[in-house]
Amino acid sequence: MTVHAIKVLLVEDSSVLAQRLAETITEFPEIDLVNSVDSESSALAEIRRRRIDVVVLDLQLKEGSGFGILRAVATMHQKPCVVVLTNHDSSAYEREAVSLGARYFLDKARDFHRLPDVLREIVVAGAST
Repeated sequence: MTVHAIKVLLVEDSSVLAQRLAETITEFPEIDLVNSVDSESSALAEIRRRRIDVVVLDLQLKEGSGFGILRAVATMHQKPCVVVLTNHDSSAYEREAVSLGARYFLDKARDFHRLPDVLREIVVAGAST
């Protein structure tokens, strides 16, 4: 049986943090980081152009917002798994993100270290489907 890499799109407006996240994501041989973008329009273009399995998503972007991406993804036939990773750690933001389809909601300050475990969980779930 051939195992296909899970395709991940990183959506982060901080270039320093995007680099750090990219290093974390690419440590997994079963994950293909297809691109890193910093705006809503770029993210939606990538999601529509490629079959993205996972989006690691910041809510605050250079243009647009993570909520705009979540709203657009919610209407798509093929929906990627969305992992929100943000500095906006409030229950209202979390409720909104989850109601729009985010599977995970992580605070950058408190939960950054959890991202590898979340990605492992997604990889294992993807391998079992």
